[in-house]
Amino acid sequence: MSIEIKVPQLPESVADAILVNWHKQEGDAVERDENLVDIETDKVVLEVPASVSGVLKKISINDGTTVTSGEVIGVLEEGATAAVVPVSEKSVAELSAVDPVAQETDVGSAKPLSPSVRRLVEEHNLKPSVIPATGKDGRLIKADVLAYLDTRSKESPATTAEPAKPRPAVSGSREERRVPMTRMRVRIAERLIESQQNAALLTSFNEIDLTEVVNLRKLYRDKFEKDYGVKLGFMSFFVKASVEALKRFPVTNASVEDTDIIYHDYWDIGVAISTEKGLVVPVLRDVDQMAFAEIEASIVDFANKARKGGLAIEDITGGTFTITNGGVFGSLMSTPIINPPQSAILGMHKIQERPMVVDGEIKICPMMYIALTYDHRIVDGKEAISFLVAIKEVLEDPARLLLQI
Repeated sequence: MSIEIKVPQLPESVADAILVNWHKQEGDAVERDENLVDIETDKVVLEVPASVSGVLKKISINDGTTVTSGEVIGVLEEGATAAVVPVSEKSVAELSAVDPVAQETDVGSAKPLSPSVRRLVEEHNLKPSVIPATGKDGRLIKADVLAYLDTRSKESPATTAEPAKPRPAVSGSREERRVPMTRMRVRIAERLIESQQNAALLTSFNEIDLTEVVNLRKLYRDKFEKDYGVKLGFMSFFVKASVEALKRFPVTNASVEDTDIIYHDYWDIGVAISTEKGLVVPVLRDVDQMAFAEIEASIVDFANKARKGGLAIEDITGGTFTITNGGVFGSLMSTPIINPPQSAILGMHKIQERPMVVDGEIKICPMMYIALTYDHRIVDGKEAISFLVAIKEVLEDPARLLLQI
């Protein structure tokens, strides 16, 4: 029976994708769940597995072609077997010239590797046979390789190879280099322009004295890490504070659809993470129900996935509000751009000690400027400023987070 191979359903915000490359040729035998082709969206690479065992009968769409949701890209023949090709002298010669890299990576691997797994294996020069496999029928999956890499880096961090860096331009050379934008960078540019053209963006600022938060982290940092296995960062405080502020001012958690305002009675907060390819924004779901340790652990997990290309479409879609932290790069102040169709985004910045007047005395305090960019079509200035004040209040007196006041 012939079965159509289709492009997976893409999110509403993703219009199309690129068929990167087929990993089978017409006439090749395939096993059920074996990956057939990679399809790249704006920010993730999707794998299209075989729904049944059989033979790849037809490839309808070639590598490098733009595709859309549900489009037929090939045909599988269920239950068929690949034709046996007689071995000629030329074939024998080709078989003798085995690629040493492929040979090393496949030794001991009883099951075929998916493209994402093979990429990781080859990039890090790993042997599949030494990595514990937890996939169906003993297959090696991407999570197995990532877990193995994490374990190896913890055991011997000094030996972990760093990615090659571009050679700096020679002073006075006056050379020019033309490099095409990646698909992700093109899409980021489109989204930023779309945001600025379709929304009435305005940014308000405030500053926070983080003395109490800093003291709490110093007091409980070691015990927190010991009990939960994750460091207590600043982001969990800001996520929790944002939830309180969003509850007080629901329009900052809303979105615009034509002439309607869509209010969300849940809090899914996107946390911007920088990668080599660009900025991605994985989403923490129902953060109002998450503990500090859950938030921190989820952020670390997302960051690891993002930098290794392991994020799924579901990880980066559907947020109701976004937080971005330019402070990790040294930014003191910025005007972030909202992530459509959201109505607001919070910008964190560098913590810097500054002299402040506190109760009539000059004290050195760890201060941070915060910014809220909002869609002025639905968010008034009063609501935006009050939102920032709410953030300031709960972080300057963190007990409010526990008491929810």
